[in-house]
Amino acid sequence: MGEAFDRVGRYTIAQALGSGGMGEVYLGYSPAGDPVAVKLIREDCLNTLVRARFEKEALIARTVVGTNRVARFLDAEPLADRPWLAMEYIPGATLQAWVDANGPLPDVLVASLGALLAEGLAAVHAAELLHRDLKPQNIILGDYGPVIIDFGLAAFTDAGLGSLSRRGMIVGTVRCMPPEQAEGNPQVTTAADVYALGTVLLYAATGHYPYDGPTWQSIVLQVANPALEPDLTGLPGALRPLITAMFAHEATDRPTLDTVTSTCADLLRLADVHPVVARRALIDRTTAPSSPRVVSTLTLSIEDALSDLAGGSADEGFRLDQEETPASSTASDAAESPKQASDHERPAPRSSPQARIAAQLRDAYAVGAPF
Repeated sequence: MGEAFDRVGRYTIAQALGSGGMGEVYLGYSPAGDPVAVKLIREDCLNTLVRARFEKEALIARTVVGTNRVARFLDAEPLADRPWLAMEYIPGATLQAWVDANGPLPDVLVASLGALLAEGLAAVHAAELLHRDLKPQNIILGDYGPVIIDFGLAAFTDAGLGSLSRRGMIVGTVRCMPPEQAEGNPQVTTAADVYALGTVLLYAATGHYPYDGPTWQSIVLQVANPALEPDLTGLPGALRPLITAMFAHEATDRPTLDTVTSTCADLLRLADVHPVVARRALIDRTTAPSSPRVVSTLTLSIEDALSDLAGGSADEGFRLDQEETPASSTASDAAESPKQASDHERPAPRSSPQARIAAQLRDAYAVGAPF
């Protein structure tokens, strides 16, 4: 996983969550105990220009408002020996891990996902930033709905095609890039994020990407070929026109994010489903106990203290009827994904007041369960 850190900036590091092409991700805590996601950037991703861009984009990232769909940017230190940034920690499975374990989402829930994420990206664009690395591994399916993570790392995603050959960057990045970005054009527009959102929705609906291949070079050749149509196998007919438009080879031919949101909302209305109901159903489906979750435990000393305190050891309805067959995740792009583990059973509460307090603390701090 990389080096061991006790502290990054003002954050105490508790455990590693994952690693990928740009660095390692850790679960950390603020001095007051708030959980945060801390990302340490690889040294070979860095040069003076990249550090300067990171510093500028980190400042702008703090200004994103008007959405609940983007993990909040908390802090960063671009000039550290190893630059780092801290983001809001969102408990839950990544979209990639959930689909690999449970299968594709029903089309109504994909439409809800698309509307919610398009609204979130629109807020990012309103702050004059792009994500540039949107992919199923960067969508967390939390208790409030889907949330976009790794926003604010755009400075590190345009280092050139050479960076795409690093492990963890091939599968999760090139397969979600539009032609203009895959060809190395650094001057991409908001339409690049629209294309990437299309790959996210396609993966949610089918479990595969529009283009695939054994190497990043072979995928780039496919993405860059205007005569080669994307693979839409298994995509429901209701979603096909929108996602096809999002994959337009020319950036100017893709729909705006407002159009994506309104089209997804129209699909929900045609299905006689209110967007509020669809969002709730999406949350219920993707945060069920069988879903893959990020598990974080307290330290052994706190576990012991809780045990001592206790005196012992420590809506489905509309078109949601497709069969669920949970399975182990076999995704090749798990390098950017947090580690997954199943929930542990909590012991039954005891009758003493101390036991009830311990049980409440376990619930509040998610010992053996997601934060």
